[in-house]
Formats: sequence, structure tokens, C-alpha cells
Amino acid sequence: MEKSKNSISIKSPQKGLLITAILLAQFGFTQTKPEEFKGVIGKTLAESKEYWPEPVTAPKGAPNVVWIILDDVGYGASSAFGGLIETPVLESLANNGLRYTNFHTTAICAPTRSALLTGSNSHKVHVGGFSHTIMSAGFPGWDGRLPSKNGTVAEILRDKGYNTFGVGKYGVTPDEEATDAGPFDHWPTGKGFEHFFGFLGSATDQYKPDLIEDQAHITPDGRHLSEQITDKAISYIQKQQKAAPGKPFFLYYSPAAVHAPHQVATKWSDPYKGKFDDGWDAYREKTIANQKKLGVIPANAVLPERNPLIADWKKLTPDQKKVYSRFMEVYAGYLTYTDYEIGRLVNYLKESNQLENTVVFVLIGDNGASKEGTLQGAVNRQTYVTGETDETVFQNNLKRIGEIGTPETYGNYPLGWAQATNVPFKDWKQDANSEGGTHNPLIVYYPKGIKEKGGIRTQYSHVIDILPTTLDILGVKAPESIREIKQDTIQGYSFFNSLNDAKAVSNHKIQHYYIFGARAIYNDGWKAAAAHHPNSIEAKEALSDPKKAGLLNADFDKDVWELYNVNEDFNERKDLAKKYPEKLAELKKLFDEQAKKNNLYPLIDWQDVYLRKIHKTPATEGKSAQELLTKANK
Repeated sequence: MEKSKNSISIKSPQKGLLITAILLAQFGFTQTKPEEFKGVIGKTLAESKEYWPEPVTAPKGAPNVVWIILDDVGYGASSAFGGLIETPVLESLANNGLRYTNFHTTAICAPTRSALLTGSNSHKVHVGGFSHTIMSAGFPGWDGRLPSKNGTVAEILRDKGYNTFGVGKYGVTPDEEATDAGPFDHWPTGKGFEHFFGFLGSATDQYKPDLIEDQAHITPDGRHLSEQITDKAISYIQKQQKAAPGKPFFLYYSPAAVHAPHQVATKWSDPYKGKFDDGWDAYREKTIANQKKLGVIPANAVLPERNPLIADWKKLTPDQKKVYSRFMEVYAGYLTYTDYEIGRLVNYLKESNQLENTVVFVLIGDNGASKEGTLQGAVNRQTYVTGETDETVFQNNLKRIGEIGTPETYGNYPLGWAQATNVPFKDWKQDANSEGGTHNPLIVYYPKGIKEKGGIRTQYSHVIDILPTTLDILGVKAPESIREIKQDTIQGYSFFNSLNDAKAVSNHKIQHYYIFGARAIYNDGWKAAAAHHPNSIEAKEALSDPKKAGLLNADFDKDVWELYNVNEDFNERKDLAKKYPEKLAELKKLFDEQAKKNNLYPLIDWQDVYLRKIHKTPATEGKSAQELLTKANK
């Protein structure tokens, strides 16, 4: 990581208690730690000399920072990266900024967000799985609690003179702490956000969200959540700028979109009627052609074979095509509407003359496209854990086709559309072994700092790199301590040098991945990967029936490792494991080293933990997930 420039402090008058109190109240000056008293204390005021610590302020003219992170968007969904779903605002930001085409996430939401906020790997900051009780475990890498020694971007910038706001999805507060009684240490306000409006969990209803503001739950007003968070983000900035014109702010804008439930007004979904009637196979072909024209994938890229789970669109019945198409129309409308709400925020910054001096990072997805709608798509939230047959689910979806996308349903699209919106990669969300789970689009927009407009950057980068890159842009050094708590070293690597140099070499050479048993290790263009968890059908059966839990593969030693040269084969079509066994062994050893370094062990498959908890009986009390699965296999 490149060394950052020192931040600049603006001296303030030292005219006594009253003036200092006014300044603190008006401008929110902060200090990272108490300073030694440098005045004189006598027996009387006349014999004494006052001393006021110099407040910390941001450099004059320091840019604002906006991080935007979308949810469950595959590489081939947005038109900004060649997809068939219209996202004109994202296109505009990309065309006037930079497209990073080799950016990576962790393959699922909470680990990605914990890594983004802290600049360190998710297991290192204790979020190897989730912060939810049912998907966490009592080990350092798995307990779901961000440590104080791994400060967030909000904590860092707050103590550098920024106001800090967050809206939307947070996702890294432990369930047992997510009540109005707290404790609030792991709420956003306990992690550096001066104001936060949104929800603490991983997903929520768009019209009846589980809303909080600051440190209390509040009643939603019935409008779509995306509209509410945009209004709130704008209001935070308006109030702040009125009180302290020119003071920089950090905004974390994190819509629930487009995670399930897919809910959006018909004014957004109806314009897509008939647009996907030619199916997911045609979508894939059109998208990869668009991506080549845009230059966001290699010109010689080849589309992976259709996944064996996915049906040939041409062989589907008319009713199947009708239902599946409607799911995609709603998803597309949902993403276009999300783009519109981002546009409201961008337009406000432009109209208030703040956009030119704002650094914007847009992560189009916190993982690959969602496979959680299963083969048929979901209208009911619990479709894929009830043990229903595919035909039963389909008939229910057909019966309720007119309700898809409405507040009365909890929808998610079928797996075929997940594969389509993940072009040019195979696999999808949760698959940390595959680029389909971890390879997402990134846009960087900064008019004052980026000379080239519409440029393409192919340097390898990862979500932990966003924080150090932001600090380098601002000329801010990572603090040694935050509020007197000594900090761990940030693990990410700044790609600041690539903003104005398309040929800059990536500093990020090694990166491990692990989600629910699926795992991989990247080393300077080479990647070894092992799939672990089963396909959607097996998972559905196991989750609904403890007797079928043996369908899940809990034996990590039986996982088959593959080897890819992603510099030459970016979408993993040619497994080189048999050709280069020594290279594979070298990478597997490196994975073990990284796992030990980052609190990754013990290896845990979330389905093991989930099964143990949802099928809890006196006979399973005190038994490990491995023991339960072994028993189920018998």
C-alpha cells in the first residue's frame, strides 16, 4: 500500500470555554485521543493559563466521499457493464469515471460488508459467516462481532473531521444486540456513523422494513425503502451543510436492493413486459456481445456452458416461460428503480455544487447473482425450505403471477436468471470458489481526481482495497489508534496509483476466499478453488428434512480442487489441476497459511450450523454439526 500524505489541521481561536463549546456543537470537531494539558494551573484563575487542545478538522477543500453498494447484482445485470437492464445513472458515472473490471467481493453479503467497512478480511474481523445467531459460531473468525481494534471507515473519517452518515442495509450487528435495549457497540452508531437510517439485518421487506434510526427502531411510513433512504441521505447532507458549509461528509449508501424480496411499483416493472420472453439463453448471448463491445471482458471471451441444473429455454412450456419471464421483469424494474434513486442522490449533489468535489465508489453487487430463488423462483419467502416439490412451487407461482413484485409477496427470481445476469461467469452467489460468486463490477467517479473519462482498469482488486484507496485519495493516514484503542494493520492494498495510470501494477497479489465451505486462493494470476456445498435441490431437501441432512457434504477432505490461470482464462473454463499438480499443491499450502493468519479455521459449512440449530432436539443437544451429519448419513 502506498504511503498517504499527512492530513492538514486548521487552527481555531482559543478564546475560552463558551466559544469552544459553540464550535464543538456547531462543527462537530473531534479528537482521536485526549491531549496532554499544556497550560498552567495555579491557585487562582489569575495565576493560571488556559489550554485548549487543537481540534481536528479535515483539510480545506477535502472531497466528500460516497460509497454505494448494491445487493445481489451479477456482473451481467446492469447496462453499465453490458447487461440488458437499464441503469442510465450508473452508466453516466462509469462513462465519466472508471470501470474496474477485475474487482472482487467475498461471495456473500455480511462478509463483503465487514471487509469493506474495515479494509480487512472478513474472518480477520470475525464475520466469516453472518452476525445472525443462526449463522455464527463461537470462534474468533465466526462470532459476527466487528472488533474495536478493526476500526471502520466511518470511525476513521469521523476522527479526521468528516461527518459520517449511513443509510440502508448494515448487516453486521449481532441479532441478540439488535433491540432497543442494545448494547449499541455493534450498531452503526457504535462504529463511527453519526447518523444511520436503515436496517440491521441481511434482508427486509421493502414496504414494511425493520427500520432503525440511530439507536432506536422506528415505524416505516409505507413508502418503498429505497425512496426513504434516499430522502434521508439527502436530508442528512442538507442539514450538515447548513450548519457547517463546506465541511466534508462520508455517506455509506447501501440499498436493500436488489436482494429479495423483489418488490417494486409496476410503473418500473411493466416497461419490461415482453423484454425477456426470448429467455435466459438469449439474454446470455446478447450480454456477452455487449460486454465485448464495452471492453469490460476480453474480446476473445467464450461463454461457459449452461449449468446442468438450468433448463433449455426453448424446451419450457408456455406457462413456464410466462412465469419465469415475469420474475425477471420485476427484477429488472427493481434494479432500474434503484438506479433512479441513486440518480436522485447524484442530482442533489450536482445541483448543490458538491458533485465535482465528491469521490464516488459504486460496488454493483456485494456478491454474484442470487441462487436463493431456486429453480422455480419464489413468491413465498419460505418456498425453498418447506419441502414442496418443484411442481407444487411452480403451480403456486403460476396462480399468483399477477402478485409477483407486490408488497404481498416475498419474491426472488429463478436460478436460470441468476446464471443469465452473472454473464460471463459460471456459478453464483455463495460460491466463493468461483468468479461467479466473487467477481463484481466497480465504478470509481471523481471529477477532480480522475483525468480519463470512461476508462477501463483491469488491475486485480478486492473489497478490502476500497478503504485504503479512499484514504490515499484523501491524503489521510490510517490511525494507529481510535479513541485510545490500538488498531490492527489494515490488510487491503490501495489502487490509488491506477486512477490515472491504466498500466499501473496491482499491489494486491494474494487473496483467499471462503464462504460456507466453498474456498479459493488467488496468487498473482493463479487460482486454486474447491467447491463444497451441494446444489440447490439437495440443499432444499436437507434444510427441510433432518433425515436428508446426509445429502450435504461435510467432509472437506473429499472436496475436489481445481486450478486456473485467470490471467489467461478469466472466467475459469480450463481446469489445469492435472496439468500442473505442483502449482496446485503450492496454492493449497498458501491457502492453509492464509487461513491460519486470518482466523478462518475451523472450516464451517453454514448448512452444518443451520441444520444443527433448526433441527435441535434433545438427541442433538451438545452434538457438533459433524456428529449430526454423520448420524444422518447412517
